[in-house]
Amino acid sequence: MVSPSLDHLPFMWSGADVSVTIEQQIPLSGIRGHRRVSALADIDRLRAETGRAGLDVGLQAATAFLMLQERQRTQALLSEQVAFARDVVAAANARYSSGTAPQSDVLRAEVEVARLEALARSLVSEVRGAESMLATSLGLEADAILPSLQPVVVAQPPPPWPTLRAALVGRPELTAARAEIARAEADVQVMRDMYRPMATIRTGPSYTMTDGRGWMAMVGLSLPIWRGKLKAGVAEAQAMRAMSEADLRAMTRMFEGEAATATNQVQAWRDRQDALNTNVLPRARMAIAPAIAGYTAGQLPLVSVIEAVQALWTVQADVIAADVELGLAWVRLGRAIGSYEEVLR
Repeated sequence: MVSPSLDHLPFMWSGADVSVTIEQQIPLSGIRGHRRVSALADIDRLRAETGRAGLDVGLQAATAFLMLQERQRTQALLSEQVAFARDVVAAANARYSSGTAPQSDVLRAEVEVARLEALARSLVSEVRGAESMLATSLGLEADAILPSLQPVVVAQPPPPWPTLRAALVGRPELTAARAEIARAEADVQVMRDMYRPMATIRTGPSYTMTDGRGWMAMVGLSLPIWRGKLKAGVAEAQAMRAMSEADLRAMTRMFEGEAATATNQVQAWRDRQDALNTNVLPRARMAIAPAIAGYTAGQLPLVSVIEAVQALWTVQADVIAADVELGLAWVRLGRAIGSYEEVLR
């Protein structure tokens, strides 16, 4: 600190005593190092917050990707359904023309075609909306043209719990909590350093009316005598450290539970996907040919064909939904442990 000073000015304005001093305070403790540690801990916490935000953005982008993939697969499925429904209309017209089926069969088949075409038209806008959501999640313009999406296949089982628990340590929220503990510990040391004195050195040129020019110097030592206030500061810093440690323990338990739940969700959707693909879907497809043959031969009504076809379509939609939900479960598991690469590599 630089301090110009007017030390003495006589009323007769016959001169003045002046000085310019340079003062520097020097702590006789490690307070500067501890404050540096506290500041670096804040930097680590902010970096961890940046990592947390990145994981959240990744979760949003992955969710938007899977939602768009679901819409596109549903759109392709609807195209197949419309084509098949038109074949059913043609078969009903043929039987009606031959007098072996009533006109109501034709109308019922045409209603099914109209229903599917309406769904297909509405799905076009849904696909565009999903594309816009994915584009904005990736930081692109909402009307950006996206390349063709490749299907995501996640057939592997979830990693074992020891692997997930080890990866969980690197979750940004826990990193931020550990940085908060380090900062609180540094603050405790800073408050303890307040017990130690601080040296003050002051020097600079001076001028007096009697002696002329000269130089002055001063060395001082502060004595912290208000011990009660200092003890209160240390106690407060220690309480903040204890609170930070408790927060870390609570967050660790909570995130472990979240990761365990996400792991079970992955396994549940894997089981559902496997059951649909190996048991339900083949049986639904096997029911189509006998229904069509029976209707062509005049042994079954048209409603039997429509019911069999609708059952197949429902199962196919369930397969698409199971694939998407499995992908979402994997992404949520990656978010739960703080690493998408750990679960999707």
